Amino acid sequence: MTWRGASVPIAVGGGSARRWVTSRICNNLAGVNDVRWKKVCEAAFGVHGARVRDIWFEGTAVVLAVEPRARFRQRCPECGFRCPGYDQGSGPRLWRAMAFGTFDVLVQAPAPRVECKRHGVVVASVPWARHRSGFTRDFEDQVAWLTQFLPKSRVVEFFHIDWATVGAILHRVVQERLVVTRPLDGLRRIGIDEVSFRKGHKYLTVVYDHDTGRLVWAAEGRDSETLGRFFDELGPRRANALTHVSADAASWISSVVRKRAKQAVLCIDPFHVVAWANEALDEVRRGVWNAARREGSREEATSLKGMRYVVVKNPENLSESQARKLSVLERLNRPLYRAYLLKEALRQVFALKSLEGAKMLEGWRKWAQRSRLKPFVKLGRRIARHMDGIKATLEHRLTQGLTESNNKEVGLLNRIAHGFHSAAPLIALMFLKLGKLGIRLPSTPISTHCLP
Repeated sequence: MTWRGASVPIAVGGGSARRWVTSRICNNLAGVNDVRWKKVCEAAFGVHGARVRDIWFEGTAVVLAVEPRARFRQRCPECGFRCPGYDQGSGPRLWRAMAFGTFDVLVQAPAPRVECKRHGVVVASVPWARHRSGFTRDFEDQVAWLTQFLPKSRVVEFFHIDWATVGAILHRVVQERLVVTRPLDGLRRIGIDEVSFRKGHKYLTVVYDHDTGRLVWAAEGRDSETLGRFFDELGPRRANALTHVSADAASWISSVVRKRAKQAVLCIDPFHVVAWANEALDEVRRGVWNAARREGSREEATSLKGMRYVVVKNPENLSESQARKLSVLERLNRPLYRAYLLKEALRQVFALKSLEGAKMLEGWRKWAQRSRLKPFVKLGRRIARHMDGIKATLEHRLTQGLTESNNKEVGLLNRIAHGFHSAAPLIALMFLKLGKLGIRLPSTPISTHCLP
């Protein structure tokens, strides 16, 4: 290796030469007792709230011996209150800090135990590290920040830690930031949805704030019990402040919202309503295609099979060949053409303003009921059951667009989180990326006006 000092590089070949150079550096550092130097060490190595007592090299690592300043001593790591001492614990502990060039940095400090009235006998907290962590805050903040943008293989290689450790770090960082940012405060308009994160019907329930665009809550599961936990954490006072809730037509969402936030207006997402119409349209297409096959009309059956993507596609997005196929649909099969017109009419409902859209929706429902197309008759009844929520969407123009956009980001984050054995690290990644928690790199950039 090469050690670059103040003047010229010193090439270190064998072990004895390396030990000689290391001992010389340690002697120089140990001889520096200047207060300013110690403050530089405290800031450079991220040991905030500590007093540097000694520094030495141990192999390829720099070891910093520190102790907490008086105001940070004998505090419970759970509640932060000062507590009477219990014993000296199992001796000094080590925390890994941010690297110093090519050298690892270890922080050594005593780890006494305190007796908290509420939490019992626990190891006293230290200001430079989080509870139950073997890393400094700056180290963990750097890991959390880079995990948002780098593949997991690069994060593991850069910091020389395994992926499970990264997951634990993310969880600690996010939980601390959630206490500070209090994302459940001030909610007025929220969106609730579910997103798949693993094979085997594994889902997360997610809640977004429409006014800020950020993720405010997430948990594993998609049922009324899971959503009930959100309202338990929200509390009656903040739940009563909700004015609008957007969601799909899932009964487990609507039942909980009507029970826990009665005053909130529930808006049914128009994208899901149009998706119902596309499902009904495809069911009609399959029916007429099967009928043509049974009657032996091979040419008509072939044409109807090729209509699958034509009829569900928006007219403005059709290619020239698809537009030509659609132009002959009325002559080819009138029931399928009638189903296509019903789908397009429902799509136009959501392009109109509230009163016009509500009036057109009522007319559409009656048209569907007398269309003699069973899938659309069933759809008309389904829309009638959710009429209040759909009309609320037309009036307040609140959709799940934000939610669906963020769920695409969740899909990308799920790829990064591949390898975690639980949903907790993925949820932590989601909060880092979508929760606007304000995680920053621990270093502060130099202002340009300070440069020559």
